[in-house]
This record gives sequence, C-alpha cells and structure tokens, in this order.
Amino acid sequence: MGISIISNATKHSLKKKRELEDLIRKKGLTLSEKNPDIVISIGGDGTLLAAFHRYVHQLNTIRFIGIHTGHLGFYTDWRDYELEELVDSLAADVDNSSVSYPLLDVQVNYTDQRESKHFLALNECTIRRVTGTMVGNVFIKGELFENFRGDGLSVSTPTGSTAYNKSIGGAVIHPQINALQLAEIASINNRVYRTLGSPLIIASNEWISIQLESHNDHVLSVDQLILSEENIKQIDYKIADERIHFASHRHTNFWSRVKDGFIEGTELKDELM
Repeated sequence: MGISIISNATKHSLKKKRELEDLIRKKGLTLSEKNPDIVISIGGDGTLLAAFHRYVHQLNTIRFIGIHTGHLGFYTDWRDYELEELVDSLAADVDNSSVSYPLLDVQVNYTDQRESKHFLALNECTIRRVTGTMVGNVFIKGELFENFRGDGLSVSTPTGSTAYNKSIGGAVIHPQINALQLAEIASINNRVYRTLGSPLIIASNEWISIQLESHNDHVLSVDQLILSEENIKQIDYKIADERIHFASHRHTNFWSRVKDGFIEGTELKDELM
C-alpha cells in the first residue's frame, strides 16, 4: 500500500504530517507521492479539494482520507489526535473497503477555434458575468427550460450541496444520491423576465447545458480553480463517469455532519498558526 500525505501550510498541520509520516514508516507501510493507493489530506475541506484535483487522473485507483486540524469538515473523518489509530486501521486494511460519491463533469465550449476544456468538480462549478447581468438559456436534457438573467448559475454535486450551493439557497442532498443541482445566483424576476427561482435537482440520466448570450468577461469557477474566460459559447454539465472513493475505515454519517456543522456547532479550537 502506497500512501501520499497532503497538508495545508499551517504549522500545526505540517507538524501532524511529519508525525504521521513517522508512524507510517514504523508500521512498515510505504510513502508514495507519485502512485499512491491512499491519499491523506491534513487540514480542512479545502485541503482535500486540493488533493482531489492533484490526483484527479488517478481516481480509479485511489481512496481518500481526511484529517481535520481545528475545524470540522464535511470531507474529514479523523481528528489530529487520532493518528496512531488511523495508521493501525490502514495496516489492518485487507479488503480495500471504500464508499464512493458522484462527481460533476464540466465541458466548456467556445465560439472561436479553441478546443473545448474538460474539468471534474468535487463540489461545484459556477459561471458569472463580470461587468453586468449574465444572460443565458438553460437547457435540460437538450430542451430549453428557461432564459436566465442574473449574477450567475451554480451546478453542484451532492457532496458540494453543503458548500457554496447552500449559501445561495440550494438544497442539501445526501451524497449517495446520483444527482446534480442547479441553483440561481441573484436572478432577475419581474413582469418582463422570469425564471423558476428555485433550485433544480437533475436526475442521473439528464444533463444541463447553459448557452451564454454574451461571450465575453465571464468568470468560471471549478471548485477552487477560478478562470476568467472569453468567447464561451456553452457549458455542459453531467454526472461524471468517474467517482471519488473514500476509505471506509471510518465514515461519519452524513446527517450527523450536517447537524454538527450547521445546527449544533461543535466547539473546536482554532488552528494553531
């Protein structure tokens, strides 16, 4: 078993990374940055997102584990004081057990001769207009659904439903449901222009296309990646063929994560700097 460890830049997380590396070596396990079987992130959800995109071309052979160092995260099942227990569980892992969740497939097409771009997102992809109202036709499974006017649109995965999607009024979806969610960002609704004004849950055999009326000054975000794009003609979204796999030595109940994160608010110490 090869293990790669990715940490954020805080002193505390870097210290825990060194401790984890020592424990892994002592247990006779192998550290492998190039071709790992397990990728462990130390930090928060942002660190796991960075790890995901670093190994996005190896998703079929990798399982992820998240360790949080100060703040409860939706992708982190282990605390920083449980390193020995984590390494013991890795050493005893003989069946490569995992749980997998859907990803978002994004294809960006342009009006000029540029080749289309392809991305995978763990959380969401948003499209916005920089200097004015974004105008675009929204198609679902190839049929026109609405003409959108507003700040932008966000398409999210179930695991991403608790991130930016939730802050703009989207629904929280259990990550074992194969679905996409389309949420509006400050849509314009009056006697002249109308949109549904509610989040849409898109089934696994459907897809979303957004055809933009203006082809300049858009900002496209794919998880943490932000791109200023010109000449975008259309963006297509669907559930990806690939999935993310989490090692299931311990996997916290999703609704417990939601309750702790948004309702009860587990008290945790701030990260040590």
